Formats: sequence, structure tokens, C-alpha cells
Amino acid sequence: MTRLITRDELAKELETGSVTVIDALPAEYFDKAHLPGALNLVEADVEAKAAQLLPDKDAAIVTYCSNPACANSAHVAAKLEALGYTNVRKYREGIQDWTEAGFPVEN
Repeated sequence: MTRLITRDELAKELETGSVTVIDALPAEYFDKAHLPGALNLVEADVEAKAAQLLPDKDAAIVTYCSNPACANSAHVAAKLEALGYTNVRKYREGIQDWTEAGFPVEN
């Protein structure tokens, strides 16, 4: 079971640059808006792209998608953990919560 991270915890880690954020939504949504510095990695591409995008299996990684009803971030997190990543957390509330709280996004 992937551990969870709150919006405020994630914002602090983004400020310090101590986390890699993974947007688990399809590219068309990622291109419209994503959390600052986020990488786009969907479930179907985890095995093929994880080693290149995330070379350090012990680095802090946070996955997210649109909102709590979206399961994409959980699926990507589970696949990363199955590949041996040791510090994966999920921002369950997703980009909807992030933007509603007035936090910045990139596109």
C-alpha cells in the first residue's frame, strides 16, 4: 500500500527540490496543466520509461492524477514499487485539489 502525502507536505518538498513528482494522467491532460517540475508517466509506460526517468530507486517520488476518484496515480505507484522503488508516495487529492487551493501549475 503506497503511503500518502498531503498538499502542504508536497508543496514544502517541491520548494526544497527533494522530490520527483509524477503526473500519471494522459499526455493531453499533462500538457494542459501539471504540478511544477512534474514528469509525465502513465501506467502503460512505467516498465519502459521508469529506469530512464527515475534512475535512483531510493529517491523520493510522488505520483498524482486528477482527484481522489482517479486511480492512475495508484496504478503507477504500485508498478514503481514492483520495480523496486523504495520511497513512493501518492498525492491522492490530485491536481484538482492543488489548483483549487491556489497553488501554481505549469503547462
